[in-house]
Amino acid sequence: MKTINVMVVDDSAVVRKVVGAILESAPDIRLLHAVSDPLLAIERMKQQWPDVIVLDVEMPRMDGITFLKRIMAERPTPVVICSTLTEKGAETTMAAMAAGAVSIITKPKLGLKDFLNESADELIAAVRAASHVNVRRLAARVPSASTPVPVAAKLTADAVLPPGVETRVPLKTTERVVAIGTSTGGTLALEEVLTALPRVTPGIVIVQHMPEKFTAAFAERLNKICQLEVKEARHGDRVLPGRALIAPGGRHMLLRRDGANYHVDVIDGPLVNRHRPSVDVLFRSVAKQAGANALGIIMTGMGDDGAAGLLEMRKIGARTVAQDEESCVVYGMPKEAVKRGGVEKSVPLSGIAREILQQLGIR
Repeated sequence: MKTINVMVVDDSAVVRKVVGAILESAPDIRLLHAVSDPLLAIERMKQQWPDVIVLDVEMPRMDGITFLKRIMAERPTPVVICSTLTEKGAETTMAAMAAGAVSIITKPKLGLKDFLNESADELIAAVRAASHVNVRRLAARVPSASTPVPVAAKLTADAVLPPGVETRVPLKTTERVVAIGTSTGGTLALEEVLTALPRVTPGIVIVQHMPEKFTAAFAERLNKICQLEVKEARHGDRVLPGRALIAPGGRHMLLRRDGANYHVDVIDGPLVNRHRPSVDVLFRSVAKQAGANALGIIMTGMGDDGAAGLLEMRKIGARTVAQDEESCVVYGMPKEAVKRGGVEKSVPLSGIAREILQQLGIR
């Protein structure tokens, strides 16, 4: 078992203590250093470079984003952001994701110790996922020893939406839907895809694994740089040409057809594949409601969320595409989808926007 050496950089002594203890409870993770600010981190990293960095964004002497940019320029290293669950914190964290961070762990202002202990599985999973990141690919996307922690039961999409196809699945029509699922490395990947699409693109529904509060800031940022309207989905939102709806963190999103129109339902529910929102839940709903009228795309991410749902989509006649291994930050979700037979075609990230337009007869 390969040991993952981790550095924690946070100005809170409580965070350093609790996060350090959680990480060291995992048999494959070693806490290399826990320091209070980036300048101290730089000194310690001269002695031994970590495999993964867990980083706060608001700190004295040097903020986390400046530190992150320096790391990505000098020696790209997977970084997990540990950020406060606030609207302001979400905006700052989105800047960190744009600078190359791979995922987010949230921390509240109050009840910090209990919250972090409750989130132990999520934190350890994030560090493990980060350790598998293709740092060369990650950098290219950035602009110029104890008892194992118990693992929660892994539910499938059955916990939210029963299997089986609707008896009234529509035949192919001009009403098309694009469904995209992604996780680790997905924020930058989605930016590349969505900024390349014109406003005539059919409606898009997206699950990006991300905590609550952060999806709204992520959608707002994309909306400013895309021709498409990009927004965090609300229950009942119409799926329209030129619009991309991103599932809100902490809620599942399902596609619903009402006559000739598509809407989304945003609902609570259990974690599916240890995620909420879950790509499998979205893809299953798309298979049920849109059938052959849909295009399913699975992109960079750790784990297998979306693999089962994409296969359901393909079986009902939808076109299916996966991001190829070479362009993925983490070739986990696409790899599993290919393995299960749900992928019709694998393409590089740079070709996904073009694939969407060609598959849907645009150009």
